Amino acid sequence: MDPFITHTGVAAALLRSNIDTDAIIPSREMKTVSKTGLAAGLFAGWRYVQGREPAPDFVLNRPEQRSSTILLAGRNFGCGSSREHAVWALKEYGIRAIVAPSFGAIFAANCVRNGLLPVVLSEAQVAALADSVEPDPQARPIHIDLLACTVTDAGGQAYAFELAASQRQMLLKGLDPIALTLESSAAIDAFQAADRQARPWIYLG
Repeated sequence: MDPFITHTGVAAALLRSNIDTDAIIPSREMKTVSKTGLAAGLFAGWRYVQGREPAPDFVLNRPEQRSSTILLAGRNFGCGSSREHAVWALKEYGIRAIVAPSFGAIFAANCVRNGLLPVVLSEAQVAALADSVEPDPQARPIHIDLLACTVTDAGGQAYAFELAASQRQMLLKGLDPIALTLESSAAIDAFQAADRQARPWIYLG
């Protein structure tokens, strides 16, 4: 995965509460088991009318928001089922970070495992960020610094956030769970070598 250290991008505000994974990627849109081919189905129930006609009122369809890479969301974003496709669809679309007052726990963990940063700020702070970008999203990007753990609007107002140290390191280094485990290869090899000496019968055959 690409490391997430800093990111500056256009932000789209979708401040509804309890947006579940079925809204993020409806089950009818999950036509693949891979991580690709899902972006077109992102928010399909809201993004399209009459088949695949773009809904003009949906935020990601507005001309000034089509290059959005940061999503400002309501509380409990990503609740519902544990489908990882929701994160895959967001990532393939181009979303690099989601800022919300809270997340579904499994969804947030899936974000980190796939290189997408979940940022928790208060409802008032998320609303302030939405207000800051509303006049001109393209000209008023948001800057996220994972080293400093801050989100800064175009006017220089910064908001601090917290992220578990292990999750932060995974994102900063661009590691998925397997790559994170392999960072301990030397310790794993040493343990196995010692175990072969202590319990050689385990390794017969």
